[in-house]
Amino acid sequence: MFGAVVVGIGTAGWVRIRDMLAPLPGSPAEQLSVKGFISRRKLDTQQGVAQISVDEAVNSNDINVAFVCTENESHEENVRMFLQAGKHVCVEYPMTMNYKAAVDLWNLAREKGVILHEEHIELLTEDYKELKRQTEGKVLQEASLHFTGGALKPGFGFLAFSGIARLTWLVELFGELSVTAATVEEDSANNYTKMTAKLLTSDNRPLTWIEERQPDLPRAKNINFRFDSCTLTQIPPAPRGGVGLFMQDLVLFSAKLAGQVSPEELQRERARILHCLEVAERIREVCQS
Repeated sequence: MFGAVVVGIGTAGWVRIRDMLAPLPGSPAEQLSVKGFISRRKLDTQQGVAQISVDEAVNSNDINVAFVCTENESHEENVRMFLQAGKHVCVEYPMTMNYKAAVDLWNLAREKGVILHEEHIELLTEDYKELKRQTEGKVLQEASLHFTGGALKPGFGFLAFSGIARLTWLVELFGELSVTAATVEEDSANNYTKMTAKLLTSDNRPLTWIEERQPDLPRAKNINFRFDSCTLTQIPPAPRGGVGLFMQDLVLFSAKLAGQVSPEELQRERARILHCLEVAERIREVCQS
């Protein structure tokens, strides 16, 4: 069994506790046992799980795994602390707000002989899987992805990092990307922000990625993917999966802990995560230059 602590008790942290208390039957997630949670606030027990201190979690021989579910800007320090203590770590995306720090964390995990896993539930959704099926084998001419959503809470960072799930979609669908231009618009009086990034695929096909946020803006992803044979202008509808997204991610992380994921697949995932963080950092640099 792997004893686990959950760091941060917002929505994601609450779901992590729930899923470990009732894991998918017959899955490697049954090997996880939640031992406590950490929060800056003094809280009562959550779902029957007690609050513990950071020192207890770091120094306990009964805790082998940490789930980091805090605001984005504090992911890096929490991940580093638990890796340094020789614990496996599962962190919500993005693990850091810069590329070099992420490379350092991967190297630290390798040095300590532990698993570092960045959650990407957006790749587990049925609509993404259907979109992937519909784009496979087609030759891209140009593409755009425009995300809209409500205003971000403090601590979630620059739009290229808070929205890295959309960038991850684009990289998984179309391969590695380079940045040719990027702008950000801000209207602080109305809590409005909009980032527009111009990207190129490895065979010089143009992509536009837009993140737009404002209070009460409906959450939506609008696409326009033009291929040699057809154009996709909406994400194909797909039936909801039978297993929740966070549970699927928990099973994947647990499979890594159990040694059931090949080194090749781990390396492919690491390369994709680091590439996305590098692109996000480049977009931020161009926007701020």
